[in-house]
Amino acid sequence: MKKVVTFGEIMLRLSPPRFLRFSQANSFDVVYGGGESNVAVSLANYGIPVEFVTRLPKNDIGQCALMEMRKHNVGMQHIVEGGNRLGIYFLESGAVSRGSKVIYDRAHSAMSDIQSGMVDWKEVFKDAQWFHWTGITPAISQSAADACLEAVKVARAMGMTISTDLNYRAKLWKYGGDREKIMIELTSYCDIILGNEEDAEKHFGIKPKDLDITTQGEHLKAEDFLSVCQQMQTKFPRAKKIITTLRGSISASHNTWAGVLYDGSKMFKSAEYQITHIVDRVGGGDSFMGALIYGLIHYSDNDQKALDYAVAASCLKHTIKGDANLVTVPEIEKLMSGDASGRVAR
Repeated sequence: MKKVVTFGEIMLRLSPPRFLRFSQANSFDVVYGGGESNVAVSLANYGIPVEFVTRLPKNDIGQCALMEMRKHNVGMQHIVEGGNRLGIYFLESGAVSRGSKVIYDRAHSAMSDIQSGMVDWKEVFKDAQWFHWTGITPAISQSAADACLEAVKVARAMGMTISTDLNYRAKLWKYGGDREKIMIELTSYCDIILGNEEDAEKHFGIKPKDLDITTQGEHLKAEDFLSVCQQMQTKFPRAKKIITTLRGSISASHNTWAGVLYDGSKMFKSAEYQITHIVDRVGGGDSFMGALIYGLIHYSDNDQKALDYAVAASCLKHTIKGDANLVTVPEIEKLMSGDASGRVAR
């Protein structure tokens, strides 16, 4: 089977244990993760050969991130060594009516200082069928945006499937880049586009008709997003599938979770899950994207099944501490079949 390639930044995540606030913490739990590395771990866990491309500092912390990815059978043959530091983010996990908080410390990280020409993309994409990037990479620096554009151009020339998770991050895009112009150019190369209502609005000014997300967020319906999908496909005619995740936030501990997929003529809707005791929602969208890529490869003639697989996989991710989704294909298929009992397997 040909491999999938993902490109982006892996970071050191530091979190107060349990649900403590930053001001209460005397220690931090350590996790390594990031949007594109999380997708890579999911794919490797499902048996898809995957390569993660990034830039890491040549020091012990960079080596720890490298070892973490290798532990999950993610290929790291094409990393670029250099730079002074690994990016860091601090996570305070919310509960009930208190939302989670993220503080970034990633300025001048090794990945943010990557330059065009540092990666031999033609070599990376040998024996590859799919390239995945996210809106986080072009948000961290102009040079990272340039390297991402370099990658999608080579991937397109080599006939690969290209996907993106638009991943708008309000706390990034601080370097003065023209966000809309950059994202429009990059997204125009994509076959598969994943984004929620905020991503579409913030990047491209596309909004669902007659829907206020801030006041109706816990009552989302798939039909409300048909207009978003149609507007996205009009803006990006190369795209074969537009996918939206539907998160209804009742509280920090209780979300509803579903998804829709639009193929240009038909909208597919998943079942809606009630996630009532969230362990860790960070990486939920990444787990959806990793499972979606797997589903679109393995169920290439069945978009409904691919969508159902992605939603079930990401539902289960909310029970896993850390950035990456560590559930198995049989566990996902069990939930897809309707068995959400959580009974002990003996």
